[in-house]
Order: sequence, then C-alpha cells, then structure tokens
Amino acid sequence: MSRFRPVELHHASRLLNHGPTILITSFDVESKRRNVMAAAWSMPVEFEPPRIAIVVDKSAWSREIIERNGTFGIVVPGVAAASWTYAVGSVSGREEDKFNAYGIPVVKGPVLGLPVIEEKCLAWMECRLLPATAAAGQYDTLFGEVVSAAADEQAFVAGRWHFDDDKRNTLHHLGAGTFVASGKQVRANTPSE
Repeated sequence: MSRFRPVELHHASRLLNHGPTILITSFDVESKRRNVMAAAWSMPVEFEPPRIAIVVDKSAWSREIIERNGTFGIVVPGVAAASWTYAVGSVSGREEDKFNAYGIPVVKGPVLGLPVIEEKCLAWMECRLLPATAAAGQYDTLFGEVVSAAADEQAFVAGRWHFDDDKRNTLHHLGAGTFVASGKQVRANTPSE
C-alpha cells in the first residue's frame, strides 16, 4: 500500500517551492523610492548570458517599479536575516521604506545602482528586466539578465555553495513565516560505484 496521498492542486507548487528564499529589491528613479520584498519563487533559466526568472504578483508595488525602471536586484538572505525576510514579505512598501522601517543596511550595486544587502546575507545580483516578459503582462513571471553579482567569500567558493555553519545557510520558505535552512551536504556515488 502506498504512503502517498493526493495533493490539492492549489498546493502542488509547494512541492517545489522550497528553493532558496530571495529578497527582490528595486529603485524607482521617478519617485526616488526604493523597495524590498521577499519571494519564494526564482530560478536560473540560462547560462550565457546569465538569466533568471522571478515571480512577482502583477498587483505588487515592486512589480510596478520593476516594469517602470526595467531593473531589479536579487539578494540571497542567510539564516541571520530570517526576521527581515519575513517582515519585508508581510507588508507593502507603498506607504513606507521597508529598509528604514526594519533597519536593513543597504549597499549600492556597482552597475545599476540598485539597493542590495550584504549584512546577514550571502549573495546579491543586479538584473536588467528582459522587456518581452514585462510586455506579456498577463503572467506573474519576470525574466532578467544578471549584469553584476557578488557573494560572501566563505559561503560561495569556486563557483559553489559551501554551507559549513549555521550562519552561512540559505533560507527556504515553508509558509506562514516558517523557514528551514539548507542542511548538510550529501555526496553522490559515481555511476560506477
């Protein structure tokens, strides 16, 4: 007898969405306002040039800023940033600057000047929105090309994540403010073993 049970289809995405939670940053040139939001859905989609996909609801203020300015930042928070991550994912930035409200220090990205976060975080990227995705407008998925990136030198070594202590682990959102941290590394056997 199988231990598997049917999953309601509106929960099916949760079977896959426990990848690293990210923070999406944006800056509105027109109003000179910045914003940050948490997102559970992101993924790389191309190697060269590096391109990624993020999901931002069409009604979100971040979405408006990203589409108007054609840029966005991605920050990979570490375990120490769990409270920030939950907080910025729980409220809108339309009324107040969430960086100020939660005391989140900002670094200016070197290429696009986007707000990025290094304290308590493991990596960041600045991205240009691929215009065709914004023009589609009917989907929540946006695609961007990475134009600059940086990572904690102890967490990302020689092109790979190294989760070696409790502070240098990525967060993975399970819902309702609950996260798990990336865990121990598992080494696969070679096919001949």
